[in-house]
Amino acid sequence: MRGFVLGGVSSGVGKTVATLATLRALSAAGYEVQPAKAGPDFIDPSHHAAVAGRPSRTLDPWLEGEEGTRRNYHRGEGDVCVVEGVMGLYDGSGSSTAMVAEALDLPVVLVADAKAGMESVAATALGFREYAEVIGRDVDVVGLIAQRAHGGRHERGIREALPADIAYLGRLPPREDLEIPDRHLGLHMGDEAPLPSAALDAAAEHLDVEGLAEIAREPPGPKAETARSAAPVAARVAVAADAAFAFRYPATVERLRERAVVETFSPVAGDPIPECDGVYLPGGYPELHGRELAAGGTLAELGRRASDGLPVLGECGGLMAMAESLTTADGETHEMAGVLPADVRMRDRYQALDHVELEATTDALTARRGDRLRGHEFHYSTADVGSDARFAFDVARGRGVDGERDGLLEYRTLGTYAHVHAESGAFDRFVESLST
Repeated sequence: MRGFVLGGVSSGVGKTVATLATLRALSAAGYEVQPAKAGPDFIDPSHHAAVAGRPSRTLDPWLEGEEGTRRNYHRGEGDVCVVEGVMGLYDGSGSSTAMVAEALDLPVVLVADAKAGMESVAATALGFREYAEVIGRDVDVVGLIAQRAHGGRHERGIREALPADIAYLGRLPPREDLEIPDRHLGLHMGDEAPLPSAALDAAAEHLDVEGLAEIAREPPGPKAETARSAAPVAARVAVAADAAFAFRYPATVERLRERAVVETFSPVAGDPIPECDGVYLPGGYPELHGRELAAGGTLAELGRRASDGLPVLGECGGLMAMAESLTTADGETHEMAGVLPADVRMRDRYQALDHVELEATTDALTARRGDRLRGHEFHYSTADVGSDARFAFDVARGRGVDGERDGLLEYRTLGTYAHVHAESGAFDRFVESLST
């Protein structure tokens, strides 16, 4: 599967809209497209999936390692993979768009805001290409998409100013209906605020589809000796899947299905917990559904089952749901599962946003004592924990629950602010721990 990376000159330049328009343009031209996202995002990929009709791959060398990143890329299907970058091309100390492009040996198409520039846009593209040589990175900037650019003289000025070895691959016109609303944690999810099909179709008409397909190339595959064992385990895993628990990497669910029997359920809808040996509560927006979660009965059942020893793994939103209470930004307090000794409160600005590294200080559902896990955290909440609270991890990088520790423990329940990827091995450990 050939591919290329859409890298922005900065955050907020319109990479997601450019990615969606590119997916639409390639699909309309008869290509089978596979979306992907550089970095640990859950929200942009939901928009990719809504347009492409298949899950978006998460590509992050910090979370997955370079070999894991290649494995995850090659799990995709299609003719052309379109990888949306994260922040600006070179931004990110843990894993940048440039690092992803380098790990996969994929060419970069720069997305630049051309609303107020012409020749300066070309100069920006040239600078981004030459900066790779300055810092010694193998990053191949081969083309440009001009975001918020008009046609006519504006477009010609950009095209003619570009150096011969940076291709002009089209523009995205300035349109109000090409804006995705946002909120805390980022954009609205793809099933909540999809861009109008007519607007995407109109934007896609201004892209050089064949030029984009021509610059795509196939990255190297992972080394055979790095493949992970997929021996099944006699275990059943219940995975929460609804608007409150929507932050799941596709590779995580795929890996769980390779190792165990997986059933999904909706705590927001009040579903009973399926027959299972363990429960996985991903992150999401429990704070937006506090009333339904408190009244639906699923969390109460989960609290009872957890206190009887059912293993429960909660990540971020899952930690919040397993806590004693959740107080929203409006001051409403809702009773949660009542398992973890914490009261969670939403704040008006983010409390953590970074790649993280955890060291296990005891055996837990996702790691053995001494293991190190890499992950990501992004949350607006804080947790007030009891003085006798037990933790599974020391934080080597990141914030965790209290700045020093993460992984609240109670019974066989583990709640972390960190999200981890299946390539970390954490979910293999989780499944295997269910049979012991």
